Amino acid sequence: MWSRLCLVTSCFWLVAVPAHAEQYLVKNQAEYNDAAKKLVAGDVVTLANGEWQDFEIKISGKGTKAKPIILTSQDPGKVLLTGQSNLRIGGEYILVSGLVFKNGYSPTGEVISFRRSKDDLARNSRVTEVVIDHFSKPDRYDDDYWVAMYGKNNRFDHNHLVGKTNKGVTFAVRLDSKESQENGHRIDHNYFGPRPVLGSNGGETLRIGTSHYSMFNSNTLVENNYFDRCDGEVEIISSKSGNNIYRGNVFDQSRGALVFRHGDGTLVENNVFLGRGKAHTGGIRVINRNQTVRNNYMEGLDGTGFVSALTVMNGVPNSPVNRYVQVDGAVIENNTIIDSKRITLGAGADEERSAAPVNSRLSNNILGGSSEGNLVDIDADISGIKFTNNILVKGKAAQPIAGIKRQAVAMTRGENGLVYPEDPALAKMGASRDLKPVTLDQVGVSWYPKPKNDDPFGGGKTVEVSPGEDSLTEAFVAAKNGDTLSLASGHYIVNRVMALDKAITLQGPAKQTGASIVSISFARPNLFEIKEGGNLKLSNLKIIGDLAPDSVGNSVIRTTSYPIQSNFEIRLEDVTVTNLSVNKSFNVISLGKSSMADRVTIKDSIFDKISGSIIQAAAETEDYGQYNADYVDISDTTFRNIDSAIANIYRGGRDESTFGPHFTMRDSTVENVGKSANNSSGASIVLHGVQYNDITDNRFIDSAPLKIIQTVGTPETKVADNKFENTPAPVVEELNYQGASRVDLSDNIFSNAVSK
Repeated sequence: MWSRLCLVTSCFWLVAVPAHAEQYLVKNQAEYNDAAKKLVAGDVVTLANGEWQDFEIKISGKGTKAKPIILTSQDPGKVLLTGQSNLRIGGEYILVSGLVFKNGYSPTGEVISFRRSKDDLARNSRVTEVVIDHFSKPDRYDDDYWVAMYGKNNRFDHNHLVGKTNKGVTFAVRLDSKESQENGHRIDHNYFGPRPVLGSNGGETLRIGTSHYSMFNSNTLVENNYFDRCDGEVEIISSKSGNNIYRGNVFDQSRGALVFRHGDGTLVENNVFLGRGKAHTGGIRVINRNQTVRNNYMEGLDGTGFVSALTVMNGVPNSPVNRYVQVDGAVIENNTIIDSKRITLGAGADEERSAAPVNSRLSNNILGGSSEGNLVDIDADISGIKFTNNILVKGKAAQPIAGIKRQAVAMTRGENGLVYPEDPALAKMGASRDLKPVTLDQVGVSWYPKPKNDDPFGGGKTVEVSPGEDSLTEAFVAAKNGDTLSLASGHYIVNRVMALDKAITLQGPAKQTGASIVSISFARPNLFEIKEGGNLKLSNLKIIGDLAPDSVGNSVIRTTSYPIQSNFEIRLEDVTVTNLSVNKSFNVISLGKSSMADRVTIKDSIFDKISGSIIQAAAETEDYGQYNADYVDISDTTFRNIDSAIANIYRGGRDESTFGPHFTMRDSTVENVGKSANNSSGASIVLHGVQYNDITDNRFIDSAPLKIIQTVGTPETKVADNKFENTPAPVVEELNYQGASRVDLSDNIFSNAVSK
């Protein structure tokens, strides 16, 4: 539908072009540069179909509303900008459409800039039906913007932005000059596709303004966009200026929240937040003055604290512009929050953030939790919030609140897919029934596919492999993305490092088949090296380190020494690893700098006689809030005779913009672990700055203690129902928190050791 509309619009513009207007079909950069020097109102420049490598496009001129200057592709999506390419737009009434940025990155700090130079900003210009797909800088901590909007009255619509993996906001509205303030920009009907966890601050999908310019109004309209799995950091949208409108957007399975970080007088209405139970999915966080939140719908949101379905923060008295201005004059009305974990009022209250909300009201909201426990948390004085005519349909408030009534309400799903009360008397409560969430087919471009939410493993062929020397290597090299190598029983010798740039599964016969075990020896310092695009799953295998040389950096699995753009996953299921002892630091998994594992999963496995760590994820030590593994999940696994710590996970610094790391270990046995003189940590597990820890129902025998170092944020740590036999009690440190330990050490059993 939109392609047809664009065609009609283009035809209208072409009809309006006078006879002297030029139409240029250019086939190379020299022809383009020649045409760009002489563009006038009504001219059309068409890039010939094909790949345009290392092309820095600059376009400027003075079009008019009736006669814009047009830059387009010969056919939509058939012009591919690769290598080091970008687009800079200046002048007035410029229209750009039909381009695809892929297989490269911008050589500057922006892929698309509504500014040709500091003195030539775009005005009344439009970018539509343009794709930016994984066009990220190679180093994940080398930052840039994919889109930077300057000037006034520009529009960015029906575009497709997906897969930004490096630091920097996906889309930034810049207010760094008077000419870009009170800008009247419109950002609508765009598809903001999956943005993976960055593991650092700087992973916002959309930011309007900065703290430095937050006292200025932006007057930007953000409407009818779809934010799909935008997981970069805690702020999906960071509103850092005044008088913006966020209307009619859908946030689907996106970790984080829409945050009024700075600036006053912003309106958020008619938006839909669908968490679908995904961890850390949030809604709206209210800070600053005169903010309005009305007629929004939130369902299935799992977030708490700063990313609750609704968060009203405490502020800093006389706050500087880069901190938290007290909530004053907030209006929160006719919203529906259903099947969600938390609403937090007075969030962030501490010695600094001591200014409670004032002159604010919550009215006519429907509030429903995902359980019968607390839905409404109250962390500070809420006397400055007036509550009227709110219904609590499920869950509890931490304390009775006049104006929030607990009431059993029958709910039903309407034609728009949203849930409403069946009782007609409640028709004016919560979000309106005429709310129409924008759909995936109404956003982005029709000619470019939107990514599916697929498991990285599977989907390819199953390849049978016989035992022998180099047989596995040959099969691995020939394998395609998603393939499974099915290994017959026997012994395999690997004489080269298997470099992994695709998703591959190696599996031996399942236990119930009665077949003998598959064993693998490797004659290089590493068995696998994960590169860009790599994902690895191992199951029903035994890996033996007896042939490995004595080399620095020995690991069964390690990341390449170069930065890795994309996040990856490692799974070990029913795997035995033994005899990694040729040197004093032979690890199983080593995650290097500028790499991020979305998840490392170990289950039903055995690790024995290993001189290093099982998981070494402590390469980012600059204390910028960066880390190397988002989730580490261990279950039903035995660790014996491990010289160093089983897991060494590090997240330093004081930044609060990330959710991870997360560490879980359940139903596992730890015996004679961490006691070697070469183990500088003196611990069996080292968790530094990990935000979520759950160490439950494990048995520790003759091992070094757990070491847990809590840093910033509100870490949730539970060490419960474990048995410690001849093992010291966990060592807990609080680096930036004054008060009792925040670690739950409950129902643990100690024998031959003193409990702390």
